Amino acid sequence: MTKNPYKSPECTISQREYSASWSDYELLDAGNGKKLERWGQIITIRPDIQAVFKPEWPNSHWQQSAHWEFQEHSSTQGSWLNIKANAPEHWSISYDNLSFNLKLTKFKHVGLFPEQHANWRFIKNHTRAGQKILNLFAYTGAASLVARSNGADVVHVDSVKQMISWAKGNMEHSQLTDIKWVLEDALKFAQRELKRGNTYDGIIMDPPAWGLGANGEKWILENHLPRLLETAHELMNQGAFLILNTYSPKIALTDLAVAANSYFSAPQVDIKQLWLPAKTGKELFCGNLLRAIKRV
Repeated sequence: MTKNPYKSPECTISQREYSASWSDYELLDAGNGKKLERWGQIITIRPDIQAVFKPEWPNSHWQQSAHWEFQEHSSTQGSWLNIKANAPEHWSISYDNLSFNLKLTKFKHVGLFPEQHANWRFIKNHTRAGQKILNLFAYTGAASLVARSNGADVVHVDSVKQMISWAKGNMEHSQLTDIKWVLEDALKFAQRELKRGNTYDGIIMDPPAWGLGANGEKWILENHLPRLLETAHELMNQGAFLILNTYSPKIALTDLAVAANSYFSAPQVDIKQLWLPAKTGKELFCGNLLRAIKRV
């Protein structure tokens, strides 16, 4: 493992944090730009640009194992090739006491980012009943459900109506209630919360590297990172936590450190790479991660 040469005087940069498989999810193998994953009883093959190495298992074994393979038609969309007859296009899996509804989408995702298991563990250990948690860019709500299952009051914000509906279905399937749903641009909502004087005990942000905003405007994460951190810091109560995932290849660990040092001081910040190990021993890079605790 290569040591990170950057040493920040203000925060800690750890090299790696590993997520883990659980009973209903496994990264089986990875390589040649793809990953082989088990979701409950369903096995998929999906593209992954970080899988630049050779897989452990031969392609014949992948094809014998998988039910579905995603085939890219462009950088943003594609379709699923059915490998095993009668394989479902919709199914559910569990994590602890939570249930997630999965389905095949034209964007290669199935409704869950399993590498976020590392953050779910953190949320589970840092939330309790009565706390206020803000989940921005909240997608299908896994982090919202983990916080809510601990009794926290959760505000879930996403700019895509279909994602809100999907997350609400996950909440109901998990026999939870009373998550507050907000269909709005995440940063704009956070800034309005600041003007309203609202504060939170935990803020979770999983912004896309790039995309389109609620009104079709272009979103590029590196352009918004300073405002995201500044707004989150102002919304945080003393002792509150912040989780920020970044998938952008243009935002390095050092960039996160420099941005975080403007608002947090040591030892409040921990910055690291997020990795997912495969059953075969391969390791897949899943982006950079910042966590911070706001203290005087």
